[in-house]
Amino acid sequence: MLRQIALSRAGMLAGVAGASAVLLGAFGAHGLRNVLDPAHRELWHTAVEYHAWHALALVLAVGSGRGRAGRCAMVAFASGIVLFSGSLYALALGAPRWTGIITPFGGVAFVVGWVALGLSLRPHAD
Repeated sequence: MLRQIALSRAGMLAGVAGASAVLLGAFGAHGLRNVLDPAHRELWHTAVEYHAWHALALVLAVGSGRGRAGRCAMVAFASGIVLFSGSLYALALGAPRWTGIITPFGGVAFVVGWVALGLSLRPHAD
């Protein structure tokens, strides 16, 4: 039962990640179109792109729901979205340049997530 609750919460997290990617993408395309210069719009676009792709990866990780590797993938993808995309969103909105120090940690989290997802999807002996 606890496993079902945890997977249900992880599923909700994946849904929120996907929905927020769409909302932030629309906000960037429409609400920030005349506010951000082209370089900052490009940062925003990159943040949305990685956010959306990794929201889908989070869905895959939740769907695999297999052991420690699956849980690691879920945490890594969620962390990567916050760290990588979040720091790029902040930079696009004018955060101090040092905020960019955070971005690579999110990238590493994405890589860890993909490796963990791959491990969670490998065949197991029954």
